[in-house]
Amino acid sequence: MKHSALFKTLVPALSAAALLTSPIASADDTDNFEWPRLLVVGTPGTGSASFASTNGWAPILQKEVGAVVRVVPEDNESMRYRRLTDRRDIALSSVAGSEMLYQIEGIGGYAPTKPVAQRIIWHHNDTPWGLVVSGDSKLQTVEDLKDGGYQVAKGMFSPAMISAVTDGLGAYLGLSEEQREQTLRFVPAGSYAENCRSVVEGKADVAWCSPISSVMSELEGAPGSIRWLPLDSDNTEGWNAFLEHRPMLIPTEISLGVTTARGIDGATSNFLYAVPADTEEDFVYNLVKWFHQSYDAYKGSHPMAARMSLEQFRAYLDRSPLPIHEGTVKYLREVGAWTEEDDAWNEAAAKKMEQWMQARQAAQAEASKARVKIDFENPDFVEILNKHTQGLERFRSRL
Repeated sequence: MKHSALFKTLVPALSAAALLTSPIASADDTDNFEWPRLLVVGTPGTGSASFASTNGWAPILQKEVGAVVRVVPEDNESMRYRRLTDRRDIALSSVAGSEMLYQIEGIGGYAPTKPVAQRIIWHHNDTPWGLVVSGDSKLQTVEDLKDGGYQVAKGMFSPAMISAVTDGLGAYLGLSEEQREQTLRFVPAGSYAENCRSVVEGKADVAWCSPISSVMSELEGAPGSIRWLPLDSDNTEGWNAFLEHRPMLIPTEISLGVTTARGIDGATSNFLYAVPADTEEDFVYNLVKWFHQSYDAYKGSHPMAARMSLEQFRAYLDRSPLPIHEGTVKYLREVGAWTEEDDAWNEAAAKKMEQWMQARQAAQAEASKARVKIDFENPDFVEILNKHTQGLERFRSRL
């Protein structure tokens, strides 16, 4: 069996002789699938949970199927995207859903990159988020914030953190921009730890934090402890408004992290394994089959590896706005985890992805012809890009 598209993704880390030898067939694969001799997986940097958890399952896959599996940390997000989609020296990448939105739309460092359609193949890990207050706070519900006078921590170190509280929270509460300025008082925080500690130090009344971060264990054990304000997952109107500003967050009941957060409605930010859309179906099918069938073998290798279950992936699919690879669909259909309703939204997502790719390609072509620098900080290029993408529907979590 030939895998011409797949081998374009293989990094020349081994000798040419090794790459030219025949692929390795899995002994217990009834379809006689021939695994590539080298499988390269790109992740964020060495300090990330994505890197650590991928290094948890990679040696197990290597042992079971015989392919050499290399995990390559690449902290530069746009470079990892280029290596996946253009250079093709990694076969799959661990990427945040929110980051993929930037890749699709060509925002920031993705402006000059080659627009290439991608597909999700499996769920990697997720980070829960919620609104934390001190244990003795007067705030009992998020709606109490509309009474005014409360201080909200504003993490100045991250645009996403800023947007979550200055735009998303106010929108969830149904406040206009003018009402937000009049009702919510924002307290700047210079670091994530400062942002979260502010609620027990009396600097802020509420903060946007992740219950799995180590600082939250510290705060939960402090005198008075902490509490969490639920963001009702059934509040469709509120979440629709929130997602206008943080479109890839997914409303969820928090099941990870400190005890005080568990069972509370909040949001999750998901990391997925993604591949270029033209990656061979057989390769994806057999890889996700392995992810599912060997889950018990690798789930204990890292806490985040436990988030790679079929059940967790299925829960993500109920909210996912991103297209799923045909190889994954084939396997999920075989095990009864894919429906006709899934076909409908997935086809729409693939069509939407292609519309964005075509619009960005046209924008880059026009800019090149006019000798306009393709850069998101170049207003002339932004004008061209906006002209071509005007009216296109953005990707956002499904409620």
